[in-house]
This record gives sequence, C-alpha cells and structure tokens, in this order.
Amino acid sequence: MKIAFVHPKRAFLPELAAYQSFFESKNIETVIYQYGEEKSSDADVFWFMMGIYPGAAARGKKVIHEYSSSSIPPYRRLKDLIKSKLNPRPHFRLYHNEYVMKQIRHRDGIPWGIRDQGVSGDFKPLPAAEKQYDIIYIGSLSPERRMDRLLRAFQHPVLKDRTILLLGQDYERLAREFSSDQNIIFRGPISREEIPGYLSHARFAVNYIPDREPFNAQTSTKFLEYAAMQIPIVSTEYYWLSRFREKYGGKYFLLTEDLSNLNWSQVNAFNYEFPDMKSWRWEQRIRSSGVIEFLQAAFPGITF
Repeated sequence: MKIAFVHPKRAFLPELAAYQSFFESKNIETVIYQYGEEKSSDADVFWFMMGIYPGAAARGKKVIHEYSSSSIPPYRRLKDLIKSKLNPRPHFRLYHNEYVMKQIRHRDGIPWGIRDQGVSGDFKPLPAAEKQYDIIYIGSLSPERRMDRLLRAFQHPVLKDRTILLLGQDYERLAREFSSDQNIIFRGPISREEIPGYLSHARFAVNYIPDREPFNAQTSTKFLEYAAMQIPIVSTEYYWLSRFREKYGGKYFLLTEDLSNLNWSQVNAFNYEFPDMKSWRWEQRIRSSGVIEFLQAAFPGITF
C-alpha cells in the first residue's frame, strides 16, 4: 500500500511529518503532493488535507478527507458550508475535533473519525539550558490573532526590560510597528526541528488565543508542545483551554482580559504544574482516530 498526502500550499502542517513517520515505520510508502500534483500518482490512497478542492473523485483510489480546522472570518460559516457542499465525497473523513466536525456539518453517512492534534517525541523535557529569552511565543502572527495587544504590554515599564521572542511567519507588519522596541524580537520561519531548542532557552511560553470562534474551540498545537516540554505556560483563558484543564489538569498563569496581571513578579511567583501528555503523542492520536480500522478494512492483510 502507498499513501499520497495531498495538501494546499501551506508551510506549517506538522501532521504530515507525523503521518509519514508512523506509516513508514510500518513499511508503508508515503509521498506528499500539493493540490493537483497527485493526478498522475500510483498511490493506493489519496489523503487530502482539506480546504476547498472540488476536483473530480479519484477513480480506483481510496480517498480520505481530513479537516484540520474550520474556516476563519470573514464569512467563515459560508466558507464551511461551501466545503461541505462543494468538495467531492471521500471514503472516510477525519476531523480535528468535534467542534470542527460540527462546523463543517457533513450529513451524508460517510464514515468518520476524530484525530485531534498530536505532539512528536522531539517535544520532551530537556536538560536545563541558559535562558536567552524571558517569554517565547510560537505560532500564527496574523491580524486575526490581535498580537499587537500582547506586544504593547512589553512597551510598558513593568515589562520593558523583559524580552519576548516571537517565532512565526508574516511578521513584517508587527515588526514595523514595534521596530523601536529592542525587547520584542521576531524570527522565522524556522524548521520544526529547531523549535525544541528555542523553547529550552525560554523561561516562559505564552499561549495567546483570542476568546472567540473558531480560535477558542480548536486545539492549540503550541500549547501541547509547551506542556510536553514542561515550559511554564502563560495563557489567555478560553473555551478549549478550560476543557483541557478539566480533563488533563495542569496549572497555568491565566491572563485577564485587559492583561492587567501580566507583570514579571506575578508570572514568576505562580505555582505551575504540567499535565500528563502521554495520550497526546502522535501514534496514540492516529491509532485512536478510526483511520487505521478503515485502512485495514480497505486493504485486508495490512497490519499496524
């Protein structure tokens, strides 16, 4: 069996590396294409990372559609409706979590599973390293995240002497706005292999998620990675984090809506605790999603 993973042109899809590692450890060949490149492939399974891709159904292939997120504003509900109506029918669907499944709203009886996000084995507690940054943020720097609110706190005297490192893409707008603030540092893009090293050199990590849909209901990859490395986490308070705390525990410094409690003395004095992350490793996520059972039924004799 050969699996072709097919994705829109995005630079950050950590699940692709996780899938390749998992399946190739089972002696199953994998390849990765961008949309359209798969048409001449000899793969047995086309596994699409879905946006909107109304191509014809792949004849003679088993087709999986994976929805890793719901749409973001503007017109997010309309875009999700288009996804549910315009995309061709696969043989199996995977959703990031129940929220994403409910937003896309397929009602056609296609078998489905929920995978959720995972954490690779590279993210684990590392030996103590010299701390070069006071706080680190890794992730999206798009305008929808409203990162300027957080960064303005580092212009005030209470945090002016503390550094924040932001690792991401498309940070030029923010870099221009905060170009005179030497304690606000932008860097990236970087490879995934470099991320644990940067995290090990930071005292705290910030998980800055707006408390509005769809951001507040989707799993935070970076939060999981911070927790797996046991980096003390400073976070906004929102729906997904509340659910995570109820189920997995941990203690995190929760920011007030106006960020008035974001000061160095309170962040340092807080008693942080870390959750048990064993069930969030990629292999457990893949095995619990239902996709393995689908592949075994489609290709008798394949074992995992």
